[in-house]
Amino acid sequence: MTSSTAVRAHVTVPSPVGPLTIVTQDGLIAGLYMDAQRHAPGPQAYGVPGDPADEPFAAAAAQLAAYFDGRLTDFDLPLGPAGTEFQRRVWDGLRAIPYGQTVSYGELARRLGHPAASRAVGLANGRNPIAIVVPCHRVIGADGSMTGYGGGLDRKRFLLALEGRRPAGLSIPDM
Repeated sequence: MTSSTAVRAHVTVPSPVGPLTIVTQDGLIAGLYMDAQRHAPGPQAYGVPGDPADEPFAAAAAQLAAYFDGRLTDFDLPLGPAGTEFQRRVWDGLRAIPYGQTVSYGELARRLGHPAASRAVGLANGRNPIAIVVPCHRVIGADGSMTGYGGGLDRKRFLLALEGRRPAGLSIPDM
């Protein structure tokens, strides 16, 4: 069965930032979406309901719980995000940003060997289909400001604060 015809499945798990929908395809995590997330494909693309006890759902839920409890700083999950070659390179670059650290879009573009491509990096960052695990929340403006985040700036601030980064004006959302 090819990935274009493979059955997608999903489960939703609770989190401090609201419900998270884990989407799998071919035994890989293809998506991790927050409710009301910008660029989420919508429930029709999530596939059939999955069994939370099945892998990789169980591992993802356990690792997310450990992350939110402050016991996990690096995810080890089978990922299979769909995107262009450039997008996948950007998403790999996001995974290389250490827990508790941030980089600017320009710095990430430089690290990827495309110093003039900060806007393209920003667009790929915004299309990241695997929130939190592929830490797009760790990318900030060149001046250190909070920039857009598909899950909303309150969630971005929450995730950075969880990782030990305390941005100015931190407000923990009531989710």
